[in-house]
Amino acid sequence: MPFIITDPCIGTKDTACVDVCPVDCIHPRKDEPEFAATTMLYIHPEECIDCGACVPACPVTAIYDSPESTPTSQKELVEANAVYRAGDAAAVAAAEAITQQHVQAHADLMAVAPAERAVAHAG
Repeated sequence: MPFIITDPCIGTKDTACVDVCPVDCIHPRKDEPEFAATTMLYIHPEECIDCGACVPACPVTAIYDSPESTPTSQKELVEANAVYRAGDAAAVAAAEAITQQHVQAHADLMAVAPAERAVAHAG
């Protein structure tokens, strides 16, 4: 599985990563119906070509280059990225359920500003 978007995206949902993605694998885009309803953005694991263009574009350091490099406190979001499929209501709901469980389990970290959350997870 390639790149993973993690919880600093929650509360940010900046689409700079979408703008630089050459294969349009980051969802939901602002023009997709799910955008308003989702908590964060997700990378479709089968569409991603591992180019890494999204990483420097992310203003809150929410993207990791592999499940292995994703902090332990964010591992459940690997699964959220794996199940999300734009246009598939059941897949969107499954990814959002995982994300909401993560938010509830890490209320202390969710209180940290998104731009500082990646550092807080590493600590």
